[in-house]
Amino acid sequence: MDPKKLVLIDGHSILNRAFYGIPELTNSEGIHTNAVYGFLNILFKILDEEKADYLAVAFDLSAPTFRHEMFPEYKGTRKGMPDELREQVPVMKEVLNAMGVKIVEKAGYEADDILGTLAQKSEKEGLEVSVVSGDRDLLQLATEHIKIRIPKTKRTGTEIEDYYEKDVVEKYQINPKQIIELKALMGDSSDNIPGLPGVGEKTATKIIVEYGNIENAFDHVELIKPNRAKEAFKEHFAQAEMSKKLATICTECDIDFQIEELKIGLLYTEDAYLLFKRLDFKNLLTRFNCDVPVYSVEENFKYVSDLNQVEEIFEKGQNSKNASIVLIGGNHLLGAALEYSDEETFFIGVEGFVTEEYLLEKVEKLLEQIDQVGVLDLKHELKFLNDKERNNIYDLGIAAYLLNPLRNSYLYDEIAKDYLGMLIPSKEDLLGKASLEEAFNQKEEFTKFACYCAYVAFKAMPVLIDKLKETEMFSLYQTIEMPLIYTLYHMETYGVKVEKEALEQYGQQLKIRIDELEKIIYEQAEEQFNINSPKQLGVVLFEKLKMPHAKKTKTGYSTAADVLEKLAADYPIVSNILEYRQLSKLKSTYADGLANYIQDDLRIHSTFNQTITATGRISSTEPNLQNIPIRMDLGRLIRKVFIPEKDYVFLDADYSQIELRVLAHMSGDEMLIKAYNEAQDIHRITASQVFHIPFEEVTSLQRSNAKAVNFGIVYGISSFGLSQGLSISRKEAADYIQKYFETYPKIKGFLDKLVEEGKANGYICSVFGRRRPIPELSSSNFMQRSFGERVAMNSPIQGTAADIIKIAMIRVDQELRRQGLKSRLVLQVHDELLVEAYKDELSMVKEILSEEMKNAAKLDVTLEIEMNQGQNWYETK
Repeated sequence: MDPKKLVLIDGHSILNRAFYGIPELTNSEGIHTNAVYGFLNILFKILDEEKADYLAVAFDLSAPTFRHEMFPEYKGTRKGMPDELREQVPVMKEVLNAMGVKIVEKAGYEADDILGTLAQKSEKEGLEVSVVSGDRDLLQLATEHIKIRIPKTKRTGTEIEDYYEKDVVEKYQINPKQIIELKALMGDSSDNIPGLPGVGEKTATKIIVEYGNIENAFDHVELIKPNRAKEAFKEHFAQAEMSKKLATICTECDIDFQIEELKIGLLYTEDAYLLFKRLDFKNLLTRFNCDVPVYSVEENFKYVSDLNQVEEIFEKGQNSKNASIVLIGGNHLLGAALEYSDEETFFIGVEGFVTEEYLLEKVEKLLEQIDQVGVLDLKHELKFLNDKERNNIYDLGIAAYLLNPLRNSYLYDEIAKDYLGMLIPSKEDLLGKASLEEAFNQKEEFTKFACYCAYVAFKAMPVLIDKLKETEMFSLYQTIEMPLIYTLYHMETYGVKVEKEALEQYGQQLKIRIDELEKIIYEQAEEQFNINSPKQLGVVLFEKLKMPHAKKTKTGYSTAADVLEKLAADYPIVSNILEYRQLSKLKSTYADGLANYIQDDLRIHSTFNQTITATGRISSTEPNLQNIPIRMDLGRLIRKVFIPEKDYVFLDADYSQIELRVLAHMSGDEMLIKAYNEAQDIHRITASQVFHIPFEEVTSLQRSNAKAVNFGIVYGISSFGLSQGLSISRKEAADYIQKYFETYPKIKGFLDKLVEEGKANGYICSVFGRRRPIPELSSSNFMQRSFGERVAMNSPIQGTAADIIKIAMIRVDQELRRQGLKSRLVLQVHDELLVEAYKDELSMVKEILSEEMKNAAKLDVTLEIEMNQGQNWYETK
């Protein structure tokens, strides 16, 4: 019979490792969670590997330990903990308690001593023990039956080093007990153990291998080499003796425990499930097989398909002021979930006499009669409804996005958690990974899912509306975000036509050039290799061809774009490799990839997302039409495959330098405002002012450099970033930036004020009141804070520009429809609008575009656009 296994975990040590190994994470409540998440991943990995019978986690207490009594100057090991880590310790304990994991801590003892005591007592009782810690001090505990496991948490996962007694001897040339002697000589700054000055690991190991312990070494002090180690022994041996005592783990602590107290029971409890949901640990929920908690509200959920009952439900709804209506379905309507009061929530399924047409007719009529209607995703519901714009509908997903734009999603269970304080089952909890059509036959679970959608929409609607008013974003919600839903729906419905044959030809054209480059690269390298393999490419460039700037990683040399770009000017092969990469991406992503999205009407219907970016910009997916490359000629050519219908042309209108104009307005800098209002070349005038030369004498290079500074300032560029972009020294870049701020003095003050406001409030605002939280500004990590400062400088500008383009989109779409024109808005790409204009309406559409875009906002500077037309998208640029 195999012996029982015990796993002991050093709580603070593993939390600390996880905290520094995983990027900063917060849940929707703003609680930092990266250390807890990393700890759990390590815990589950260990348990999966060990198949253990018993488990305990030891924590330090802040009370003084026996070491403090021995040496008053000893400071302990867990001081100076960042606030973001400290706040996760009680959360970690709460999680462990919810999972039924035994926590062991006792005043007077550190976690190391608790672990040492438990490990040795358990070994004597015949158990196999694994001690998990990031602290190599614990190697002194290793035996034939006690294994020390030291995890390393990385982005790519967790790696664990394992040490039995023989492994310690093999790696360190000494036995586990001699780790104490090693520590006595080397010291440990993290544990405030001084050691001997000037004695490092190599020297310390050599001494212990030769003499066994520090006392014997001291007896032979005159023989010790090198001389600095000998002198350190003579002068500081008392310090080494103290360090030895500090490094020695106590294995006889006064801890009363029974091994059965540590027995692993059901870890994946209902309480743990709810806590994992609260912490947003979605990836870990798959470990739970427990029943999803049953909530009392489910008693009021009802599935209805009887025609008479359905009639009664809709009749009852006519007398309600508030309601939620959630239409459920993919390509076809499966049913409607409704709630009018706290008493009942209904799911009306499309079944029998309750047809799709009948149900939609009833819903349309109801929408005309109720004052406030909560929905979760209006753009999706417009697939089934008419697209008449209604002021009584409130999309709660959009509302939740405005209140917290840093979330990844705004699903009904997340809204319930964030705004109702309820932890309810998600769609995946109830339906698994089945499609809606597949899950529809699971009537009980499907009804719960549909009714939860309606329940949350009904309950959360007043809460979210009040919060939007409190944060002064209700006007932004009503006048920009809600009307935008209809505009985006129209754009998705119209789509944009693609000439399939031209797309195929473009792909062939790319392939010809890719094949040419491949041959050239092989000739230049004087061998064939996999150009797409970073490992093989690194060997060719940095070993065979001996190129500079080599960055060695664990997997080989880095061949990232920033490394290769430094080499491209001097090495033709690198320039060709960069082009090869770009064209290969073009072919796979666009030439080949776009073909998969062409529908039966020969048009691509991209999805425009309103809730993805933290700044408020719209994004495009399936496919992403906003990321089509335009800087390289061959990349720009792909726009030729996008064409208008017969008797139509494309009209493209693009805002001119909108973010710089927003910067001028928000900063109130008179010089910049004047330059724009006098329609001067802003980059040339900046160069003239910064370099103190007449306007007409500015060279192309100086204008180009000024342009880089102008746009860089908007993004909070540093002297290092500018120096890299312009290939100049950091000092020159710093001088450019300083002269820029001297030229436009109010801009520096404005940007500094944004950072101050961000730190004081925790968020910054666009001109239209859009908030962007910046938790990074309060981070103890310098890099995180620096990132937060750049976000604070840029987001109000980018957010305002995003709001302006949204207003322009809405007004252009509304005006085209109001006038009953055939022309339609089909694409938005950052600051650019593309209209498929009916030829007979061309002059009217040009006037609408000009009027609505230029007057989308009243700023201290004029909003200008560039407008072009063409028989394909390429011709408009």
